[in-house]
Amino acid sequence: MAKLGLKIWILLVALFLALLAISPWHAFDSGVVIKSVDKNSTAFEEGLRSGMIITQINDNAIKNSQDYTTVISNIFQNVSDEIKLTIETDQGEFIVYANTLEITTDNIPKTKIKTGLDLSGGARALIKPLNVSLSDSEVSDLVSITSQRFNVYGLSDVTVRPVKDLQGNNFMLIEIAGATPSDLKELVGKQGKFEAKIGNETIFVGGKKDITSVCRNDQTCSRIESCSAQSDGTYACRFSFVIYLSEEAANRHAEITGKLKVNNTESGRYLEKQLDLVVDENIADSLYISEDLKGKVTTQISVSGSGVGKTQQEAVAAANENMKKLQTILITGSLPYKLEIVKLDTISPVLGKEFLKNILILAVSVFAIVSIILFIKYRKIKITLSVILTMFSEAFITLGIAALIGWNLDAPGIAGIIAGMGTGVNDQIVIIDEAVTETNRRSLKERIKGAIMIILGAFFTIIAAMLPLFWAGAGLLRGFALTTILSVSVGILITRPAFAEILRRIETK
Repeated sequence: MAKLGLKIWILLVALFLALLAISPWHAFDSGVVIKSVDKNSTAFEEGLRSGMIITQINDNAIKNSQDYTTVISNIFQNVSDEIKLTIETDQGEFIVYANTLEITTDNIPKTKIKTGLDLSGGARALIKPLNVSLSDSEVSDLVSITSQRFNVYGLSDVTVRPVKDLQGNNFMLIEIAGATPSDLKELVGKQGKFEAKIGNETIFVGGKKDITSVCRNDQTCSRIESCSAQSDGTYACRFSFVIYLSEEAANRHAEITGKLKVNNTESGRYLEKQLDLVVDENIADSLYISEDLKGKVTTQISVSGSGVGKTQQEAVAAANENMKKLQTILITGSLPYKLEIVKLDTISPVLGKEFLKNILILAVSVFAIVSIILFIKYRKIKITLSVILTMFSEAFITLGIAALIGWNLDAPGIAGIIAGMGTGVNDQIVIIDEAVTETNRRSLKERIKGAIMIILGAFFTIIAAMLPLFWAGAGLLRGFALTTILSVSVGILITRPAFAEILRRIETK
C-alpha cells in the first residue's frame, strides 16, 4: 500500500467498486427479456409476465431480439387463426394459443446502467384537458399536480412539462423511459376523482381538503390482510389502510350516518347503507358501516380493496399495486380536468443508439487527437498514457455511480460525462504544466499543490453553473447537469489527486 500511495489506492478501489456497480458479467447470457405483457392478452392469462427471459419458441432458440423478431414473423406470417406457441422461459414452459403475441421484448441488459427515453425507448404522451383551453399558469398548475401524483406513486425519471403548438395552444408532455403506451395511458388517462359516498351523498373526496393524512408503508395501518383461492382457480388478496379525515368531513360523516337505520346480519349489526368508494364514477369497493359509527364524529376511517392474480404471489402484487394507486389518488386528489391523450406513442431507441454510437466515435477521435498533441508537446509517453487512463477512469467511475443510484442515462447525460472528461483533461494539463515548470523557488510538491488549488476554483465554478440547470431541468438539462456534476466531483475527489501523485512519481524518477 505504501509503495503505490494512498491516493492511487483510492482510485483503484473506486474503479473496482464501479465495476461491481455496473456488473457486466451477464454479457454471455442469451434470450430476450419481456418488458411488458398486455393484461387483456392470452399470453398474460397463461402466465407470461414482465421480467421473464424467453430462450426458446416452438423449438426455435432465441438468443437476442433479432432472433425473436425473425421467429415471431415466420410463425405468424400469413396466419389468421390461433397457433400453439410453446414458450420456454427462465421460469418454466408456457403454452399459448394466439394469432399474435401481445408482448414487448428487449435484449437482456448486459449491465446495470439504465438508459433514458431517447436511448432505451419508452412512452410519450401529449395531453390536453377535455374541451378546455388552458392559460400558461393553469397548465403549470396541471404539470405540478401531475408531477406530484407520479412522485407519490413512486415513479422515477419522469419528465412532465408544458409545451405549445404553433397556434399557441398549451399541452402537457409526459415521458417515461422504459414504459409502454398502455402503462402511460393507465397512469394519466384517468382523472382520478375519488369520492366516498353513502347513497347519493358525498362524505369526503380525495385531496387535502377532506383528508389530512394517509397511512402508507406502515404495516400497523397499511397492509395486505388476507388471501384466498377463488372458484375459478385464481387468488384474491384484500388490503386495507387507514386515512384521517378533516373535522369538516368527520362531521359530515356523523350527520349522514346519524339518519341511517341499523340492520341485523349474520356477521353483525351494520347500518342500512354502505360506504361506497368511487373512483372516476366507478365503485371500487363498498364497506359495511358498523353500528358503533352511527352519528359518531370520527376522523379515522379504514379503506379497503382487493387484487386478483393467477397465483397468490401475483394477487399480493396486484393488491399492493391497487392500494398504492388508491393511496396516491387520496393524497393528491383528482386532477383538475378530465384529460384527453392527443398523441400516445412508443419512442424507438434506434435513433438514440445511432446517436450514442456516433458521439462515442467522435469522443474517442477527439481524445485521440488530444493525446497525440500532449505527446508532441511533452515528449513523454508515460505522461500521455497517464492522462488517457485517468480520463477514462473518471468516466468509468461516473458510470458506476449512475448505475448504483439507478439514474436513467440519456443522450444529454452522456454529453455531461464527455464534458466532465474534457474538464478532466484540462485540469490534468494544468497539473502537468505546473509540474514540469523549471523553478528553483518552489518544490515539485508545492507546484502540484498550487495546480490543485486552481482546479478547486474551477470545480466550484462548474458546480455553481450546473446546479441551476439541475433544479430547473425538468427535461433534457437535468441529465446533463447531474452527470457533469458527478463527473467533475469524481475528478476532484479521486482522479485528480491520483493523477497528481502519479505525475509526481514520474517527475521524481
